[in-house]
Amino acid sequence: MAKFALLSVSDKRGLAEFATTLVKQHGYTLLSTGGTAKLLLERGLPVTEVSQHTGFPEMMEGRVKTLHPKIHGGLLCRRDKPEHLAQAAQAGIDLIDLVVVNLYPFEETVAKPHVTLEEAIENIDIGGPSMLRSAAKNHESVTVVCDPADYPAVLAALAGPADLAALRRRLALKVFQRTGRYDTAIARYLEAQAAEPDLAALAGFPENLTLTYRKAQSLRYGENPHQQAALYGTFHEHFQQLQGKELSYNNLLDITSATYLIGEFERPTVAILKHTNPCGVASAENLEAAWEKAFATDRQAPFGGIIVVNRTLDAALAKTIAEIFTEVIIAPRFSDAALAVFAPKKNLRLMIAKGGLGAESLREVRSVVGGVLVQDRDNTLGKVGDFKVVTKRAPTPEEWAGMLFGWTVVKHVKSNAIVYCRGEQTLGVGAGQMARVDSSRIAVWKAKEAGLDLRGSVVASEALFPFADGLVAAAEAGSTAAIQPGGSVRDQEVIQAADARGMAMVFTGQRHFKH
Repeated sequence: MAKFALLSVSDKRGLAEFATTLVKQHGYTLLSTGGTAKLLLERGLPVTEVSQHTGFPEMMEGRVKTLHPKIHGGLLCRRDKPEHLAQAAQAGIDLIDLVVVNLYPFEETVAKPHVTLEEAIENIDIGGPSMLRSAAKNHESVTVVCDPADYPAVLAALAGPADLAALRRRLALKVFQRTGRYDTAIARYLEAQAAEPDLAALAGFPENLTLTYRKAQSLRYGENPHQQAALYGTFHEHFQQLQGKELSYNNLLDITSATYLIGEFERPTVAILKHTNPCGVASAENLEAAWEKAFATDRQAPFGGIIVVNRTLDAALAKTIAEIFTEVIIAPRFSDAALAVFAPKKNLRLMIAKGGLGAESLREVRSVVGGVLVQDRDNTLGKVGDFKVVTKRAPTPEEWAGMLFGWTVVKHVKSNAIVYCRGEQTLGVGAGQMARVDSSRIAVWKAKEAGLDLRGSVVASEALFPFADGLVAAAEAGSTAAIQPGGSVRDQEVIQAADARGMAMVFTGQRHFKH
């Protein structure tokens, strides 16, 4: 009895060599379509066109060619059931033992700029997923291949004595993972195209959420050594690692936080982070000056931290940074001389942000008991024109500058968050306390430890002051101005406390909780 292999691929890498081995060493009869059949014929291989095999012509510009009982009957027939075999014989259906199919490049097509809806629709594969799913369902009898990387394993199993049944199960699983990602990509694209008013909400947050990501790499462990972890998705399309140890779970979280923070700034800026919280941020005329100010905020916390800059990192700054222990340094570029400075530090991870820093708009997904939460990323600072001066005294231009800088930084600090600034430099950061006044006290303590004078500073709070105590603590530390969302039932008390101390205060009307 003839052994049939059906080959129909868009990715033709290695196919001719694979097919040659199937024919010459394992005696397969090849069925194929279109460009795949042409390629195999050009290589001198005997090929039967699917239309000839089914006795039904390819039609509708190729939309209908493999959707035929002689194809799907040959794939789905159970070899262990006599009635299946008898029905196949009666209908003249030849059994197909091996299928090699990969899908129309829908994801690649819609990723191109200016792609039209018609182009996208025409790249939705129908026959390919159908054949893959039929073969995968019947994987006890049929070997199904959707990835050219699996050709060597298949040939090795056919040659024996490898466990072909185990390989078939693994390949079937891979098929359903692939078709799941494919269908999700189509659904996401069509959701994004939704223009009808009643579909607009669907496009934003669909009724049914399917998350599919390919495994990018296994990680050594998660947040702690006893937790297993892996990275999924396209992180490596956004970053290139130049040197250093493999990225850890915590490194990846820190890099993400650092990227979003630095993306807020246009002037030369340096940010130092620890456990996703900024512990020093500054902007200046050049990175060297920005580094001195950022590092001055906290000379202790940066040990083992993350450094991110938004300009090319040169040798002069590299020599300065190299004096402290750092886990990761992120930049849009590193000069050759800077790379030479860092080269002896074999464990130091150097990351290039390929597409700039922080510009990408993403949704955030977090696990909760029984499901996930999905939200838009907090990528706005609000409209400065809508900010309101609520005190008797308006901020000076210098205070305005410090407040806007602090407001930018505090958005990226875990709640409850307080940031003291002067100009474009952080002076003290208080993060993650249960009481806002405690965050303020910690920020003051850190500033004093660093030897920084808070007199004339401004204070930024990512959420409202529920009581006047946080503002009073800032005034006692030397702050002359404050920026906060406002909205407390005790706003008037807070305003009166600011007025009593001659402080200027601005309400933004927008909160930036970060949990």
